[in-house]
Amino acid sequence: MRAQEITFLKLVQGDKQFQVPLYQRTYSWGREQLQRLWEDVGELVDQHLAGEPAAPHFLGSVVLAPGQIQAGGVQRWLVVDGQQRLTTLMLAFTALRDHLKETGDARGVDRVHRQILVNEFHEGVDHYRLLPTQADREAYTACVQSRADAGGGDNIGAAYRFFRGALTEGHEAGDAQWAATVETVLKDLLSIVEITAEPGDNVYRIFESINNTGVGLSQSDLLRNYVFMLLPKRGERIYQELWLPMQQSLGPKNLELLVWLDLVVRGHYKTKQSEIYREQQKRLQPLTGDEDALQREIDQLAQRAGRFLRIIDPARERSPALRAVLERLAAWGGQTHYPLTLHLLDLLDAGRTTPDDAAQALGYVESYLVRRLICQTPTTNLNRIFMEAPKELETDRPAAEAVRRFLSGRRRRWPSDEELREAVRTKPFYWSGRPPQRSYILRRLEESYAASEPVDFAKAALSVEHVLPQRPAPAWFDLLAEETEPNQTPQELHDLLVHTLGNLTLTGDNAKLSNHPFERKQQILDSSALRMNLEISSAERWGKTQILERADRLADRAVELWPGPIGGVKPTGEESPGWVELRAALVAMPSGTWTTYGDVAELIGSHPVTVGAYLGANTSVIGAYRVLTVEGRISQQFRWADGSDRPPPQELLASEGVRFDSLGRAHPSQRLSAAELATLLGRDVAQPVAHDPLPEGEDAEAAERFRAQLRENWPDAYAGVVAVLDFWRRQSGHVTYGRYEETSCFPMLDLGTSRRPQMLWPFGIYPVSGTVEVVFQYLKTRSPFDDTEQRRELLNRLNKIDGIDLPEAKLELRPSFAVRVFAEHSDEICEVLDWFVGVAALDLARRG
Repeated sequence: MRAQEITFLKLVQGDKQFQVPLYQRTYSWGREQLQRLWEDVGELVDQHLAGEPAAPHFLGSVVLAPGQIQAGGVQRWLVVDGQQRLTTLMLAFTALRDHLKETGDARGVDRVHRQILVNEFHEGVDHYRLLPTQADREAYTACVQSRADAGGGDNIGAAYRFFRGALTEGHEAGDAQWAATVETVLKDLLSIVEITAEPGDNVYRIFESINNTGVGLSQSDLLRNYVFMLLPKRGERIYQELWLPMQQSLGPKNLELLVWLDLVVRGHYKTKQSEIYREQQKRLQPLTGDEDALQREIDQLAQRAGRFLRIIDPARERSPALRAVLERLAAWGGQTHYPLTLHLLDLLDAGRTTPDDAAQALGYVESYLVRRLICQTPTTNLNRIFMEAPKELETDRPAAEAVRRFLSGRRRRWPSDEELREAVRTKPFYWSGRPPQRSYILRRLEESYAASEPVDFAKAALSVEHVLPQRPAPAWFDLLAEETEPNQTPQELHDLLVHTLGNLTLTGDNAKLSNHPFERKQQILDSSALRMNLEISSAERWGKTQILERADRLADRAVELWPGPIGGVKPTGEESPGWVELRAALVAMPSGTWTTYGDVAELIGSHPVTVGAYLGANTSVIGAYRVLTVEGRISQQFRWADGSDRPPPQELLASEGVRFDSLGRAHPSQRLSAAELATLLGRDVAQPVAHDPLPEGEDAEAAERFRAQLRENWPDAYAGVVAVLDFWRRQSGHVTYGRYEETSCFPMLDLGTSRRPQMLWPFGIYPVSGTVEVVFQYLKTRSPFDDTEQRRELLNRLNKIDGIDLPEAKLELRPSFAVRVFAEHSDEICEVLDWFVGVAALDLARRG
């Protein structure tokens, strides 16, 4: 085998084709991997635009084997390893080409298409430089051909849509040269090692050997081996006295994290965790032969290890004030703040700041993170901000003042008091951040009441409760109808209020509260130990007025708890973050879907009329034509910009696969709700599924409550649902029940191995709303349904049942069908579940 390091452009140029063999899995990169690659690209783009020398970024290797060559045809290469990288970069180029088309760069469009994506003078399958597996081929060629159905609901479509959104966002923030620089980086600054097999090599054996290797050495293992190779005389003593205690106290993962943080706080803030060994080796190489200097380096690292332990285990911190804020940051979770926190502890232990000053500085860090979450400020560059901080902080002023000044920088987006108050009133807080962070903010707000007998949150089992329920009974809508604005329905008002902070609280009685009328909720909340719940129970009613009044009171507390930036005034001339979020959501929509002005308004915390006015004035926004009225019709006010040659919106949507009835209404199954739009943006909007970790035993009380709700609301479907659940149990499954606003039911399979525990379930049944939610969003992360083809097969089998119509565009979401389907088609549903169990069991056997 031969190996050479080349750029992506040189790899793909020429009359050649890269074929992904059928024995390889389908394309599987998700948002996390795509985001990581795009951040690397963004750094190279910034360096290039700033005129800084940019070293090529190493992407990894691609292993190729020569394929069959036909006279006059292209040179075929089988992709033995590296198809995920190849496919991802090709999709990035298709998105770039289409972005250049949107910006009017016809030459750029032609250049990217011919240089990268196609073999210009060949037809049929030979036309494509990359030919994915057959399962991915249709979705991929739709992107390359710029067909209307490009960007569907599978992983290929999701990656294409990710890059379209990233390019749109970057273009708005960058200058005229930005897109051209992205093209340069993708072509010339991404380095790949091309490994080429010889003719006659057993390609499948090569594939097996690559994908069945043992566990490799970690970055910290490599560094340890290198350092102690340089310590022939003192190595054993230093290892026993310094390295081994550090390794034992931190554990492998935290030790590797520390070694990376050590580089970051020294100013190497662009170093990635995958490059730790190389960067540390480069830093230590000049000390070769000087064992005194090397011992000092390890001693400094060991001292940092002690400080790092105070971050991850705040009980070790002696100062009460500093320990309290470290505990709060630990409760917040995540590692974003680690570089700045470690730097502040370095300053403290060096005598360059005081415990109180460091505590105040970290209080500003907490405030910065909390305010950004409440205001739903995009997290782009957040990690970089904290990585840059140790090097950028001013050293001629107290640490707290320096941190506040640094985080108040214009490009670092610390929301002002005005922005915070508006967000508390309008933003869907329940979709912000991660569930523990939402609970943390509510907990801190409760603690601000300074009750004489405060709740012990460490022992209390509390969850977030919607006072106005997510799935309200008719009486709630009657109440809301009294406060609607002209041309606003009670449902629209509900959607704008239900997830805002003013409507949320903490409780241990979520199951009791359910979606009962407010009078019943008052009785339950009145016995709560939480002051915020007593405040809610004292209200005479619970509608728009009360929710907004409570939002204002909570905003006052939030402003006091979490101080804002220096100046504290909303920056002038800046675009509302809501419009940035709107554009990102529309780009993220799979082809063949539509949404409403109300759904978008609910997502961004605005009003449908305001959203309509914005899109009416900005019809060039990608996906603007996909936003329809609540009835599914094209708005009468929607007009393409003058001079546009685009077809009418309904015709364009139909070409993507959206179905319309004779009255011009889009099919409701293809509508994306606000929650689904939020999911596509990576928000954590799912309710947690409450279930036992093991299949033994079911909650008898919850089971009876589920059956009672089902009998009451859908008596015709009752027998069918029970029959399907009994069938599931006979397949070695068990049934678990949710404890949220209705007693939902989940047929579960325990498919865990000793090495990899895993619960699998096909759908959830909601007996009050009468919906059955097919959980593609969860299945996407669980083998074997992380394979798009398996999810598509599940969708197709369900769609053969009369009354079920799940759109393929929702293969990464949670589409639903009516529970009444169980009334006449329980046997057919059992057949689908039998197939589901068989596929899962076969995969379990394969995994051992």
